[in-house]
Amino acid sequence: MGIFLYHTGMICIQLPSLVHRIGGEQVKQAKAMALELRCELKRIRRSRNWQLEGQSGSVMDLLIILRQSHAEPMAFLIKKIDESLIATQTKPESKVAILERLISNNPDITLTDLMLQTDCTMAEARHARFTSDSF
Repeated sequence: MGIFLYHTGMICIQLPSLVHRIGGEQVKQAKAMALELRCELKRIRRSRNWQLEGQSGSVMDLLIILRQSHAEPMAFLIKKIDESLIATQTKPESKVAILERLISNNPDITLTDLMLQTDCTMAEARHARFTSDSF
């Protein structure tokens, strides 16, 4: 698997034949989303292979956004990012920590949005909301 983890916390994920797998329009959308999150989705030289580079936290945020809004057309990209993060063990945040971060960033976030973004249960989302409200 083409994953590189640099000592600076940067991660590089190889994405072979990306355009052929998800389509040119989806690649353009993913590239724009990655840029907003300080990641870089780029073609490797003149080949058909691509790579995603960024800090592990930014790559995780990109994964959450892709899962939330573009799950079907970008299934290959989501799968590769998820596998790479698991393989490099750079998922430092637990589901509870992700929920807490999302709630602290957006106190008005709905339980449904929490469940979509973190793949948690309603009970976990309610518990996270309750614990964040008690502080």
